[in-house]
Parts: sequence; C-alpha cells; structure tokens
Amino acid sequence: MLNVTELRSGIVFKEDSNLYQVIVYEHIKMGRGSGNIKVKVRNLRTGAVVEKSFITGARVDDTSVDKKNCQFLYSDGQTFNFMDNATFEQYGIPVNIVGDQAKFLKEGMMVQVVMVEEEALGIELPMSLIYTVTETGPEEKGNTVSNVFKDATLDNGLAVKVPMYMKQGEKIKVDTRSGEYIERVK
Repeated sequence: MLNVTELRSGIVFKEDSNLYQVIVYEHIKMGRGSGNIKVKVRNLRTGAVVEKSFITGARVDDTSVDKKNCQFLYSDGQTFNFMDNATFEQYGIPVNIVGDQAKFLKEGMMVQVVMVEEEALGIELPMSLIYTVTETGPEEKGNTVSNVFKDATLDNGLAVKVPMYMKQGEKIKVDTRSGEYIERVK
C-alpha cells in the first residue's frame, strides 16, 4: 500500500481494478482539520484524464511498472506497434492511449514502453528529439531584434515554429513535452 502523500508525477497506482498514472499532484491544507490531496491522473487502459481527491493518510494500492526499450514499427490506424529488440516480442498500444505523443513518432525510433503486469499500457518519449525540416518559408537574415518565427514542417509531419533563419534540410531539436523548437543541431 502507498500513502497518498507519496504520490508524485509519473507514479502508477491501482484503484478499483483501474490503473492510474499521476500527472499533477497538489497538497491543500486549509485552516483546521486534515489536508486534502488532489491529483490529476490518466487511466492507463482508457487514456481518460480525471481528477481525484484523497484525505491525508489515505492509502492506494501500489503497482510495479516495468519499462522496456522498444522500437516503433508502424501504425495501422487503430494501434501503434512496437518491438522489443532483445526478445523480438511485439506490443500493440491503442491510438487513444498514445494520444498526443503520436505526433512525435517516426518509424524506427526507440521509445520506452510502459509495462504493467505484462501488459503494454503506454509509452515514454525522450525529453527532446531531433527532426529534419522538410518544408519552410524562405530564409531571411535580420529580424534579430525580437524573436520572429515562421512555420515549418518536419520529416514526421509535425508542424512547429522555427526562427526566420532556418532553411529546408536543417536538423532541429524539438521538446516532446510542449512540441516547441529548442535549437538547431549541427
């Protein structure tokens, strides 16, 4: 059993036969009485995000989470398919569970597949990934007094804002949490 005050972002727990991953943790204490713990959690089986509230001292079932390094193979429209390079075992994860992370995937890239009780229930991407700019407006010099950006399309189809001096064929680093341009890669 896990005390709710130990819940932090990324921790997985079990409640009513559902598996939840904590997204946001907040401890609230108002005046007298016990404090409240509010967490925003994602149901790992359905992908739904809900808020839960607990009284300080409450307990939830702890569950063990394994992470396997896997290669993204392909998407058939309903599932994303990954392969463990060590055992060649394949895992299918539904589109609604992968959610917004799908826009960062490209064939052959390595990700961590979140496993709970031998069931693939999600993926974890690195903090940043490198992509090639395939389409953007003309390169412009100047405009350096303020941060001026233009639209660009990357090799995986992702659309981001890049600085005016970027041109087609250059490699850039993108933050996978926000989807924003970080820096140019040499």
